[in-house]
Amino acid sequence: MRRREVIALLPGVVTWAAAAKAWAQSKKTPVIGFLGASSAGTAASHLLPAFRGGLEELGFVEGENVLVEYVWADSLYDRLPPLAAELVRRRVDVIVAAGGSIAALVAKAATSSIPIIALAGDDPVLLGLAASINLDCMCRLRG
Repeated sequence: MRRREVIALLPGVVTWAAAAKAWAQSKKTPVIGFLGASSAGTAASHLLPAFRGGLEELGFVEGENVLVEYVWADSLYDRLPPLAAELVRRRVDVIVAAGGSIAALVAKAATSSIPIIALAGDDPVLLGLAASINLDCMCRLRG
C-alpha cells in the first residue's frame, strides 16, 4: 500500500477502533459493507488479506465476531452507485470503499449516516471526503 493510501485510511481506522469498542459493549455483531470497485479475484491477491489482517489486529475475526458483506463492481464503475445503495439498504454499520477515490465518493453520495473508510490515494480533504485529517491520531497509531 502506498503512503497516501495509508494516510487516507488512518482516520477511518481510528473511527473503526472507537466503533469497535462500542460494538463490544453493546454485544451487537458489527456488519461491514465492503464496496469493491474491482473483482473479488483481483482483490484476493493483496487487498483482502491486508483487510482481514487489519481486522484481526483490532480483535475481529470475519465470521466469528464481525460480518462482512462484499459487493463487487468488477471494474464497471457504473455499477458502484447501485451497489453502494444496496449496502445502505442492508443497514451495514460501516462501509469500506475499496477502489480509489471514485468508490469513496460514491459511498459518500449514498449515505450521510454510515461511516465510510476509504482506501483512496488522493487527498480526502480536497475531495470533500473529510473535513480535516487529524495528524495527532495518525501519529499515535504509528506508535
